[in-house]
Amino acid sequence: MLSTSRPTFREDFYTCLTRRGDTLFELGDAMLCEDGEVISPVDLTLLAEHRRGHGALCDALNQGRIDTAGLRRALAMLPQRKAADGRLVLAVDVSAWLRLDAPTSPDRSFCHVCGRSGRSSDQFIPGWPNSFVAALETGRTSWCQLLDAVRLGSGDDVAVVTAAQVRRVVTDLIGQGQWEEGDDDILVVFDAGYDAPRMAVLLDGLPVDVLGRMRSDRVMRRPTPTLKEYALAYPQDRLPPKHGNAKPETWGEADVETVQVTDRYGTVQARAWDRLHPRLTTRSARIDHDGELPIIEGTLIRLQVDHLPGGGDPLPVWLWSSKTGMTSEDVNLRWQAFLRRFDLEHTFRFVKQTLGRTRPRLRTPDAADRWTWLVIAAHTQLRLARKAAADLRRPWEKRTEPARLTPARVRRGFRNLCPHLHNPVRAPKPSTCGPGRPLGSKNQGRPRDLRQDHTEPGRGRYRKRT
Repeated sequence: MLSTSRPTFREDFYTCLTRRGDTLFELGDAMLCEDGEVISPVDLTLLAEHRRGHGALCDALNQGRIDTAGLRRALAMLPQRKAADGRLVLAVDVSAWLRLDAPTSPDRSFCHVCGRSGRSSDQFIPGWPNSFVAALETGRTSWCQLLDAVRLGSGDDVAVVTAAQVRRVVTDLIGQGQWEEGDDDILVVFDAGYDAPRMAVLLDGLPVDVLGRMRSDRVMRRPTPTLKEYALAYPQDRLPPKHGNAKPETWGEADVETVQVTDRYGTVQARAWDRLHPRLTTRSARIDHDGELPIIEGTLIRLQVDHLPGGGDPLPVWLWSSKTGMTSEDVNLRWQAFLRRFDLEHTFRFVKQTLGRTRPRLRTPDAADRWTWLVIAAHTQLRLARKAAADLRRPWEKRTEPARLTPARVRRGFRNLCPHLHNPVRAPKPSTCGPGRPLGSKNQGRPRDLRQDHTEPGRGRYRKRT
């Protein structure tokens, strides 16, 4: 079984399918039992796991309904693997569904794409960008648990929408008992596309620790000097500064320095400066801010490695965490969690190339959202079934332990597991005329008591049948 608790995730998932649920549920099973990549949703109707016709599939994607709030709670209820110190680690990133060839599809916005079609420069392609939140695991793995997906509109503030999404996910995790009072704060990892200090302000009040990548040219400031420090360093005729030094050579020695030897990156050196904050200006997101701008203190971490797995030039990576007063163990945990964030990229590649998240030519964004949630539910079932799946490896593939199977190899054996899983779907109803009464048999049906009399033209009267 996929879960030892009752009800199982499959039952919860079926409950969340409030309209056209039977067809949508069978569509998810067919997606997992397909031999190879999902090229088109209509091809899934040819599988034995999908007992409805292709018309029912198109109607379910266009007119179906999914209780996304209930599905989020069902995902948050599942057991989550935690970091080495026992805390939850969440990763946030955006994955685009490019629709360049659909000029009549509504709610398209420009999606940032890097190096598309062999080009090294960035491009902006029309499509539907989706923000995903996933729970990461420890160690080198291609697994992660997708918890939420939100489509970003053309006029949305990405930081505000993402903060509301993370707040909703954290609230669901707390409500399902994944975090209790006294546990370590939930670590939320962002990439360089997000302003980590601003995300820390928007997520204020939650038990979270924000970790994000900073631009290398971002100016960070030391804390404001005390009156005693100011009296020794500045003349008496100057006002005390609001910010400290900004140049790296004026920061002095790092508060924490750690060195570790890894297999993929060689020697990793991390240096951390405590209580550094960015100097904010009344521009961009804070153009309408009244009063003095806030001082958002955190820890700045500089990460330097010997070499990259691809052989490129390793440039230093700057990370900013909203937690202050870190120890060497805290610093190592955070840069390791940031490297684990790239496991989400493996999940994006799998759901796009294998499960076909961006393959259907759907016209409306609502239908695209339904297909996205079906893909999330299908990927979750693979994650829950990875310990029970057999290793159906190709002749040229190496033998792998059951706990180390990749999502693609678990999907190969899901067709063997599917008949043994609980299936709440009702039997399909025939859409064509029945075979009729067998030849030579008598009509055993009860005759009707009333029959319409058409003996008189222009009148329709009922009389008892004699």
